[in-house]
Amino acid sequence: MKLKRKKKTKINDRKSGETGDHENQGHLIAQVREIAIPLCDDEGVELVHVEHVREPGGRKLRLYIDKPGGVKLDDCARVSRELGALLDINLTDDFGAYALEVSSPGSHRPLVKLSDFERFKDNKVKITTGTAIDGQKIFKGTLMGTSPGFVKLNTNDKSIEIPFQTITRARLNPN
Repeated sequence: MKLKRKKKTKINDRKSGETGDHENQGHLIAQVREIAIPLCDDEGVELVHVEHVREPGGRKLRLYIDKPGGVKLDDCARVSRELGALLDINLTDDFGAYALEVSSPGSHRPLVKLSDFERFKDNKVKITTGTAIDGQKIFKGTLMGTSPGFVKLNTNDKSIEIPFQTITRARLNPN
């Protein structure tokens, strides 16, 4: 379930990959989270993840929201409308034009917080790390929970503990 909303601003002259671009993206995501979390709390939904990506159709600011029983199109529309207005007021034009998308995380929900790994214990996951662990960076298996600073995973009857700080991407992987 996805709802799109276009934000019209001046497109800046910076090219992706220039010095500071990654820093600016992190700053943008932090600003969006700061604005979106209280709004989502007020609307009774959880802000799962925020991403800012460049795609063939332009830049996308994508938010995933969830709630017990799942989100509906009305939830996405309400958050998109209210958040769009708040972002129009609070974000500077330094970030250029983007399309705002608010959607449910779906069956491949991102796992972002350490508590997510505990919450979705016994589910199949795919985890990517920034540094190799035992010679690999991509792990698929059943989530076994957490221990302080680590995510426990069972891959082919082998248990592994992955340092939380090394995880660059993690999603539920029902396949």
